[in-house]
Amino acid sequence: MELKIYLKEQCARVDAALDRFLPMETELPHSVHKAMRYSVFAGGKRVRPILMLAACQAVGGDSDRALPAACAMEMIHTYSLIHDDLPAMDDDDFRRGNPTNHKVFGEAIAILAGDALLTEAFKLTSDPRFIGGSDPSGLLAVIHEIATCAGSYGMVGGQVIDMESEGRGDIDLATVQYIHTHKTGALIKASVVAGALIGGATEQQLAAITRYGEAAGLAFQIADDILDIEGTTEEIGKDAGSDEARGKATYPAVMGLVAAKEEAQSMMEEALKALDVFDAAAEPLREIARYIVQRRN
Repeated sequence: MELKIYLKEQCARVDAALDRFLPMETELPHSVHKAMRYSVFAGGKRVRPILMLAACQAVGGDSDRALPAACAMEMIHTYSLIHDDLPAMDDDDFRRGNPTNHKVFGEAIAILAGDALLTEAFKLTSDPRFIGGSDPSGLLAVIHEIATCAGSYGMVGGQVIDMESEGRGDIDLATVQYIHTHKTGALIKASVVAGALIGGATEQQLAAITRYGEAAGLAFQIADDILDIEGTTEEIGKDAGSDEARGKATYPAVMGLVAAKEEAQSMMEEALKALDVFDAAAEPLREIARYIVQRRN
């Protein structure tokens, strides 16, 4: 398969659905709806929703049924970026090459836009208009998985330890691994697990997809750490070298750049091995795992 074409087609599909599902700027309250759409449509790669669609396909499901949950995942991811960029957190001026949400709309609206996106995600995954015909117990499992991986046992927990570790010189590898598997890896794992659940995965398929998500999620964040060192501001869409400048707990900081690259490669290979139980239907997942490590943005 041609990954660039696949990603472009799936990204357009997700964007069209997000445009349909999100409140319009013309609806009250205008300011928060405008801020929500500003960040959602600021040029994201849609890795998480595409992974969900690909996982649904890999287990033999109809990916159209996963589209609302895939869009919900992108809303949660975008909310996390809006809040992550705030002055009280990472205090970033740019995201995806554009001014961050709070720089455009002010801190109060940025906070509320993030809150609204998080809430909208669960409204969408439980909306009878879009999930009609879904098995209630299966849908409950999807919502539970997403909520768990987004909260204090997942992404939020990783963010907390990340902030508490900043600027400290005594952070060990176990702490960095905790940060990465929770702050970034949790939502990536949730994306593929949710897609597999929606697609009607068997226990064997679900176990394999879960292993894939855990390894791919860790590889994704290690690759981000490496890009912060080797990438340019134009490539990564925010200030290059910001992790080192803030004293962030990263794989290169703890292991060194060469070892971090080796670890990213190892995680990619582990993700690919987990997919051995699948046929060609899982090829998009395989190609995305390779892309995660090799990307330049």
